[in-house]
Amino acid sequence: MGYLQDPRVLFAAERTLLAWNRTAVALMGFGFLVERFGLFLHVMFPHKAQPLHHGLSLVIGVAFILLAVALLLLSVRQYRRVVAGLGAGEVPAGYWIHGGVLTNLALAILGMMLAAYLVLL
Repeated sequence: MGYLQDPRVLFAAERTLLAWNRTAVALMGFGFLVERFGLFLHVMFPHKAQPLHHGLSLVIGVAFILLAVALLLLSVRQYRRVVAGLGAGEVPAGYWIHGGVLTNLALAILGMMLAAYLVLL
């Protein structure tokens, strides 16, 4: 996949990985917000809201969080494929290419823990 032995190819792939990272973090935050909005409705309107943690907000919120986890894992897979196809001239000497991968994997684990916390709470 060599592109003129240009290190900017690696940096573009890394920026794309981190863009997916930001998108996934936003989805996780939105999922948590949706789930907690159900709690807010239960507190504000106890006679109209569904029982605590059994409403649609829990399902939708956890679905957003799991979607974020899936995006994190898929983006790691895509990034690793691109990096594997790069030539020696496209990776600067001594450059650590695994920082974004480790960040995404850590966020994926934290996202799964958050989803489990919300479901089991």
